[in-house]
Amino acid sequence: MKIQLPEKVNRIITTLQKHGFEAYAVGGCVRDSFLGRVPGDWDITTSAAPEETKSLFARTFDTGIEHGTITVLLNGEGFEVTTYRIDGKYEDNRHPSKVQFTRSLSEDLLRRDFTINAMAYNEQDGLVDLFHGMEDLKKGVIRCVGNAEARFSEDALRILRAIRFSAQLGFEIEKETRQAIRKLAPNLSYISAERIQTELVKLLVSDHPEKIQDAYELGITKVILPEFDAMMETTQETLHHCYNVGEHTIHALMNIPADKVLRLTMLFHDTGKPARKTVDPDGTAHFKGHAYVSEELTKSIMHRLKFDNDTLRKVSKLVLYHDDRMPATMKHVRRAMNRISAELFPYYIKVRMADTLAQSDYQRDKKLENLAGIEKCYQEILEKKQCVSLKELKVNGQDLIAAGIEKGPKIGQTLQTLLQEVIEEPEKNTREYLLARIKELE
Repeated sequence: MKIQLPEKVNRIITTLQKHGFEAYAVGGCVRDSFLGRVPGDWDITTSAAPEETKSLFARTFDTGIEHGTITVLLNGEGFEVTTYRIDGKYEDNRHPSKVQFTRSLSEDLLRRDFTINAMAYNEQDGLVDLFHGMEDLKKGVIRCVGNAEARFSEDALRILRAIRFSAQLGFEIEKETRQAIRKLAPNLSYISAERIQTELVKLLVSDHPEKIQDAYELGITKVILPEFDAMMETTQETLHHCYNVGEHTIHALMNIPADKVLRLTMLFHDTGKPARKTVDPDGTAHFKGHAYVSEELTKSIMHRLKFDNDTLRKVSKLVLYHDDRMPATMKHVRRAMNRISAELFPYYIKVRMADTLAQSDYQRDKKLENLAGIEKCYQEILEKKQCVSLKELKVNGQDLIAAGIEKGPKIGQTLQTLLQEVIEEPEKNTREYLLARIKELE
């Protein structure tokens, strides 16, 4: 079995070999190459100690030298080169207390998480596969190297990585690995919010976001996203739905493009339903006001998981308006574009579509016809460059000041009054009309 190593990767490996050291491409780049995927980066492992590696290349810098990793720069491109190592005792469910360098490749591969990530390759020796990673690749299996409980006890983040790789590759998690995840999932409470966020997003934007159901069944979401468990336990006794809230969420995730903001919106859009559920005497369920509760929960969850402010802003706003409905008329769509924002309105349409497709077929054709009409109006508004926000208004604050309105709250109030008039009647968005209107509003 052969891999076409990038020229610079091969140059680093052969340089180390020429000076008496072993060196291999290792881990994810080997896995992805055999899967026909383009590796995101190329990691190299070597028997050379960090200082020995540094002595062989003109430009290097220390990346994590205490763990044996340096970066070799070739023509401005960096490649991580790590010395074979044995990890010491893990004392925080995440990091080894110390590492010991070794000259043994097998000892280095033994410390890695999954068999498919524990393969090494160079052009001289070909594939080194001590733990049958290639076999698991062919079977589509995620399996721990050695004892699964030991691997997850060393680093609890590997629990989330197992689900994430399963989602990215469409693989199943092997039975003993699943059992170990279920037993040790509570250890995820020791993992930083930033790490959890990274793995959760990778899972969500994968080809198989439905694997979040595995995370629920194995007790992972109970630790990192208990709001999802509440959704999985909330039924929907209504003609519009054929799944419980969590199952509906999973189907919605599968019906929307693999975009971070869109997938997060679908994950969180109904988080408020468990708290807002009421049931009529006839058994019909209602979830009135759930969008507002969902927005607040979304903000809380995203703060907890340390999301950046821009993503939080976009997702929470889309969650708030995910169930916003309107007739498919130009006037109503302009109002909605102002309310939701022109920036997020195309996202809103995708969110409504995914939400609808994850419901029952009750009135589905009517809902989809409405959405198609809304999108048609949206496109026409863009083509005609109709005004839906202050930045498109043909006058601004300076014009109001020049017209004699004092600086202060009245400037904003007047601009909003003008904007609402223009949204209702786009032809009024001319400087001539608006300047005359300002005089009337003084």
